[in-house]
Amino acid sequence: MGVLLQIRGAEKSYGMQRLLDDAEATLTDGVKVGFVGRNGAGKSTLLRVLLDEEELEKGEVIRSSNLKVGYLRQHDPFQPTESAMDFLVRDSGQPDWKCGEVAGQFELKGDYLNGPISALSGGWQTRVKLAALLLHEPNLLLLDEPTNFLDVRTQILLEHFLQNFNQAALIVSHDRTFLQATCDHTLDLTRGKLTMYPGKIEAFLEYQAERREHDERVNAAVLAKQKKLQQFIDKNRARASTASQARSKGKQLERLQTLEIEEELPTASIRAPIVVPRKGPALRLNDLSIGYPDRTVATEIKLEIEHGQRAAIVGDNGQGKTTLLRTIVGSLTPLGGEAKWGHGCDIGVYAQHVYSSLDPNQTVLEYLEYKAIAGTTNQMILAVAGSLLFRNEHVRKKVKVLSGGERARLCMAGLLLGPYNILVLDEPGNHLDVETVESLVEALLEYRGTVIFTSHDRHFMRRLATNIVEVRDGTAKNYSGDYDGYLYYVNKEIEEGERARGVTSGQKSKKNASKSGKGSGKDSTEPAMDPRKLQKELKRLEKVVVALDAQRRELNDQLMTATDPDHALKLHNEVKAVEMDLGEAEEKWLELNSYDE
Repeated sequence: MGVLLQIRGAEKSYGMQRLLDDAEATLTDGVKVGFVGRNGAGKSTLLRVLLDEEELEKGEVIRSSNLKVGYLRQHDPFQPTESAMDFLVRDSGQPDWKCGEVAGQFELKGDYLNGPISALSGGWQTRVKLAALLLHEPNLLLLDEPTNFLDVRTQILLEHFLQNFNQAALIVSHDRTFLQATCDHTLDLTRGKLTMYPGKIEAFLEYQAERREHDERVNAAVLAKQKKLQQFIDKNRARASTASQARSKGKQLERLQTLEIEEELPTASIRAPIVVPRKGPALRLNDLSIGYPDRTVATEIKLEIEHGQRAAIVGDNGQGKTTLLRTIVGSLTPLGGEAKWGHGCDIGVYAQHVYSSLDPNQTVLEYLEYKAIAGTTNQMILAVAGSLLFRNEHVRKKVKVLSGGERARLCMAGLLLGPYNILVLDEPGNHLDVETVESLVEALLEYRGTVIFTSHDRHFMRRLATNIVEVRDGTAKNYSGDYDGYLYYVNKEIEEGERARGVTSGQKSKKNASKSGKGSGKDSTEPAMDPRKLQKELKRLEKVVVALDAQRRELNDQLMTATDPDHALKLHNEVKAVEMDLGEAEEKWLELNSYDE
């Protein structure tokens, strides 16, 4: 497995913050790596270093001579009047049939492919950029938060693309579901150090927790042993008959050292508003039509949402999810019908545009004082601010110096200080890191009011939603299944489209091969394997499987008794590597067995 890129002794700082501190990592051929870490840890900075857009203060990045990087551009590289097809041909230099074939993988066809690209939503334009990436045939993809603002269908299309992409990728994302589906390795950046884990994100998070628990148990045992040795020394060092034993125990005591356990980074602790639960309908939509003066988005919407429900609004980008939310909270006037709230509903709104329209000259504390209901004590305001990581001097920061994630947390804190028994949340997880989103989920699960929300984070939706409202084909209606059922339905549609395109693209490939004089007309079926060679290979694989299984068990035994954290991580990495080799050998053995049958 060839090395594409190495980071050695990397150091980088911003002000007093050390983003990279003697950081090291290696990226190899064909390996997809999920890059994780807290907001502000330095992940995007490291990507810019890898792209030669920033320099390290110390250390080096060693690139393979055959490295070909593909980077998902955040800016729009399109010309004003061109179509997606025009852009793909211009950007890649590939023929139109090849561009159309790759575009089909992202469901770009008809007006989406041949109409003006300026008319496409941000999600569809991202699909065009991804198709352009693939046409350049890179052997390392760098993706920075690729799922931000993408609808679920586009996320799943991107997953399928990455699963079938046989080159390497480094993907920065807070979306655990996406990383779990696409990446087999995990790279963590914490306190300036890079740690490569040879496993998926969920296994990495479990390993982190287990490692900490293991270190705490080792320290408890060491402290107990130290206490016993010290008691023996204190009791016996003054006696001539036992003084030598006391000195020996003293040397043992000097050798006993506890493991250094780093203090956990602060995590948001969100508390939902305490409200009196209500019963009956919270919201009724009667023949509601939504949209804008020059464009109708959806019509004949008949829905009822009960108090206490957590209703997830789902659908592709451009179908009208945000338009529906804006209409029910009064930001948009209905084009027809009505949206009627029940008696006694206090509605709190978290919208995508809110944190970008805050007064830049207000401090954190001033904003929260303005949002809090009358009678809220300063102590309560500071407690809520602290729960969302605005502590000490941070409450005196002005809004204009806050990051996107900090502004999102500030708006959330303002909601929590209100009296709201209805929360309408449009993409509440955007700009929040994994830990803060998890805290938000826990708070909303305890909340006794009603939640109407939309999100592209599947982990968030799956944990929170009690019922699903789908916006599609010019209307909105209750979806009969749960969120997993909805995802299955979307996946099935995509897979059916891929199968249909597989037949079409196969026919096109034959035609193009024929046109270029490469079609031989011979049967392309591979010849059957010689039976003697097949049996020989099966026996060889059986020996490999037995040897790898024994090696795995031996390494696991060593791991169970390891006390040094660095040695334990090395052993754990070796176990994972052996398990991957074992899985490949077993799959090959099963494949060859099917020939034997």
